[in-house]
This record gives sequence, structure tokens and C-alpha cells, in this order.
Amino acid sequence: NHGKPRLVRFYQRFPEEIQQQIVRETFHLVLKRDDNICNFLEGGSLIGGSDYKLIYRHYATLYFVFCVDSSESELGILDLIQVFVETLDKCFENVCELDLIFHMDKVHYILQEVVMGGMVLETNMNEIVAQIEAQNRLEKSEGGLSAAPARAVSAVKNINLPEIPRNINIGDLNIKVPNLSQFV
Repeated sequence: NHGKPRLVRFYQRFPEEIQQQIVRETFHLVLKRDDNICNFLEGGSLIGGSDYKLIYRHYATLYFVFCVDSSESELGILDLIQVFVETLDKCFENVCELDLIFHMDKVHYILQEVVMGGMVLETNMNEIVAQIEAQNRLEKSEGGLSAAPARAVSAVKNINLPEIPRNINIGDLNIKVPNLSQFV
């Protein structure tokens, strides 16, 4: 409600300052509309005017806004927003603004399951949730990114070498290996 974007994804290349201007202009266009008015409006001057449409839904303190070209179906995009919000709600169990802030990586992943490169990939919420759950299982089985350094050290320690090589010769290339005993 204060114009602070919680998730921004552009599928066309814009310089950072233009992106910020587009977000501000979009916020002002959507905010000044009454809740009784339809959820479609022409894009602003920065977005491309009548060639583009802003389609939005207002949930609690959040506005979900998609900017699409004039060939897209407004009702189809409204449905897409609904699927996206319901998927967020299912993945976060009653999604709120803080979920979007503190789980930005997961929110981007969910959006990427729905839309990639500006093209709608999936609109079946059950399919999207299944992919998210599969990703969560994979992350848990790998111990997450924070465990990667520990797994790498463990893997190096578990290498069964009869002795640590001091020199490695590959053709004309001679590599002297430093003393690693302090790390083992």
C-alpha cells in the first residue's frame, strides 16, 4: 500500500532507473483506482501506453500486477494471478507479505514455475505445488546451500589416496602440491 515492491520481474530489458520509474508509475495508476472499478487499465507512458495493459488484483495489503501486451486475454491473466496467489497460499500456509519478503527465493521459484521468459508455462495449481514440493525434498536431501562447504570438505577427506601426491605431472605441465596436512 506504500508503493514498496515485494516482487518485481521484468521479461524485457530495461535499465534499473527505468524499472524503478515503471514500478512507481504502475503503483500510482493502480492505487488511484477505486475497488469497484474493473481490474484492467492501459499501461502508462513508460510501459507503452495503449499497446500494453495492466491487469491487477488487490489482496489485503498487496497488489499483484501483471503488465501484458494488448493481445493477451484480460480474464486469462486475472485467472493466472489467482492461480499464483493460491499457489503462494498453499506453499506458505496463509501467505502474507512477510513470506514474500523472507522467502524471496521460493517466491521467485514459484513464479518461474508459472511464467518463464514472459510465457505462461503452467496454470494447474496442483502441478505447480508438486514441483515446489519436489524442489523442497531435493533441497532437504542435499542439506541446502549452507551445508555445501561442509559436504565438500567431507568429500575431500573421504578420498582414499594411499598418500597425498606432492607433484602432479601432466605432459609438460608440472604442478607442485602444497602441504595440506594442516587442513586434513
